[in-house]
Amino acid sequence: MLALVQRVTEARVDIAGATVGTIGRGLLVLVCAEPGDTEALADKLVAKLLKLRIFSDAAGKMNLDVAGVAGGLLIVSQFTLAADTRGGNRPSFTGAAPAELGRRLYERVVASARASHPVVATGEFGADMQVVLVNDGPVTIPITLRN
Repeated sequence: MLALVQRVTEARVDIAGATVGTIGRGLLVLVCAEPGDTEALADKLVAKLLKLRIFSDAAGKMNLDVAGVAGGLLIVSQFTLAADTRGGNRPSFTGAAPAELGRRLYERVVASARASHPVVATGEFGADMQVVLVNDGPVTIPITLRN
């Protein structure tokens, strides 16, 4: 599984002019499933996200996780994280999971997050979304998990 995590002061997802998911301080998580990924790997991703210490403590050091700052999670599907640009100027997305698997694993990430964290908002799988965010820091961290 691939994820791109951004520490934000606020973020939202709009679809056709309507806001479908919004958080204040927290993590915007762009998620992409790959063909060999499993539900266990989706659960492992959520555990990693919840323990990721990228929020500053009183001394200004990155020592706090999202729960430690009472932050939210905004989870958005993004198959383009699997883009392969080695073959030219038009990216190939063959590294992304097929839509059915991608949807199932995205929904597993969301369900697992909701079972473990009190504030979880989402985008909509497969929709044309506009993601608006204020990246705090900026802090942006790529995560790659493999079986």
